[in-house]
Amino acid sequence: MSYHPCPAKTVFVLDFLQQLFARRRAPAAGWQPAAEPTPAQAQRHAAWLAGRVYRNWLGPYYKAYHLLKGGIASRRGPRVELLREEHRQGALFFYEPSMGTGNFEHLFQLLGTRVVQLGYYRACHDHRQREQANLRELTVKQLFKPQPTDCTHSGRCNQRFGLVHLDLVLVNGEPLFIRFSTNPVHEAHFTPAQSFEGLLQAVFDEPAATPAERAQIKAFAA
Repeated sequence: MSYHPCPAKTVFVLDFLQQLFARRRAPAAGWQPAAEPTPAQAQRHAAWLAGRVYRNWLGPYYKAYHLLKGGIASRRGPRVELLREEHRQGALFFYEPSMGTGNFEHLFQLLGTRVVQLGYYRACHDHRQREQANLRELTVKQLFKPQPTDCTHSGRCNQRFGLVHLDLVLVNGEPLFIRFSTNPVHEAHFTPAQSFEGLLQAVFDEPAATPAERAQIKAFAA
């Protein structure tokens, strides 16, 4: 696969990290191509998928998002925050230590796979590391674009949900959150974009985990 660099969008952990790096004037680190899974990692991910371990979190994240959208703050279940960026819709899905870093990284990989299955291709897969004082921030980002072949006779191409952004942010080696967002393309030769909620349903809506699926969490936690 040829490498296409991601657009130079700034990616920050949280406001306090953004302010810290700006205040200390840390040298800017460039984006580089992210490593693809090794055969052993791919085999382990396949086992994780086969065990449907993802059902432990996709449904709860989906429910937490809709509770938040409805103005209901729940102390139970995973933490979700709405993304507040101009021209984008999305959410932050926060890591919980009970998941284990391995499961969270598998989840990040699964989300990208499911976006591709909706008629997208991955336009880029980059990472960037920044260091300041005792903080080490690593961001892995992916950008997905709709397949350009899905066009009507009128010449308008189906943009589906628009451009899809998927980011994984880690601080000092510990996952912090997954950011999942869309921004529509406002051009005449594209159809109107479907809603972010529709994308979230297609990717996250899963039945509750069974006892057998819950029992596998520890096996993939590391």
